Amino acid sequence: MDGLYTLSGFLVGLIVGVTGVGGGSLMTPLLVLFFGVSPATAVGTDLLYASLTKSLGGWVHGKRGTVDWKVVVLLSLGSLPAAVTTILLLKYLALDEKTLRSVISSVLSVALLATAIVLLFKEQIQKLGRSHDGTVYELHHRYLPAATIATGVVVGSLVTISSIGAGVLGTVALLFLYPRMPAVKVVGTDIVHAVPLTALAGMGHLALGTVNLVLLGSLLLGSLPGIYIGSHLSAKVPEKVLRPLLAVMLLIIGLKMVFYK
Repeated sequence: MDGLYTLSGFLVGLIVGVTGVGGGSLMTPLLVLFFGVSPATAVGTDLLYASLTKSLGGWVHGKRGTVDWKVVVLLSLGSLPAAVTTILLLKYLALDEKTLRSVISSVLSVALLATAIVLLFKEQIQKLGRSHDGTVYELHHRYLPAATIATGVVVGSLVTISSIGAGVLGTVALLFLYPRMPAVKVVGTDIVHAVPLTALAGMGHLALGTVNLVLLGSLLLGSLPGIYIGSHLSAKVPEKVLRPLLAVMLLIIGLKMVFYK
């Protein structure tokens, strides 16, 4: 079984390396649907897995100067307290396994379906921020910090419960809030913000006892070389082919999670 976990980590890492998305969106439901891991443990383990794998990407973007640190701080002001609050709420409610499974599965399915829709209609969504003559609609600078913090709150809560949202959904939120920010900086900012968020949420799940450290090690053993190889293949594989395939895959998985018992 450890070998299958490592192989799964490699395949998911490969997809993340090529497309830049799909980590939590693929790994968490894969652990739940294919390996029979409880949803809470799958989420907790995937959060620590994400924090470790994204640290390298965040470091690279930081060295390249493709991170807007002010935006990272604003997002974190919302997301980190939201993550802590969500963990404390889960601990306080002390839900039985069946109820917790149902709650996490429901949030997972919604997050997966939302991610699939965003991937399928990425260009159309981006065009919503522009008028017919190409003028960019921007939020007034006075409201931008509050809107960014509020976005962090939503992303932080969603990530802590489902391990999904820091990637595609976070990126799209940044594209809306900061339409003039270069795409590479949007990606770098989103990745760097995800590192402390997933680490904090993952440590919270570790305290709750919903992290499998042996499983985490097996996944990392495969994912790190997978991400390395995938990042080198990304220039050779057209995004227009990969993104719809990934979106359809997430759509199918999301629908499966809706009916997951």
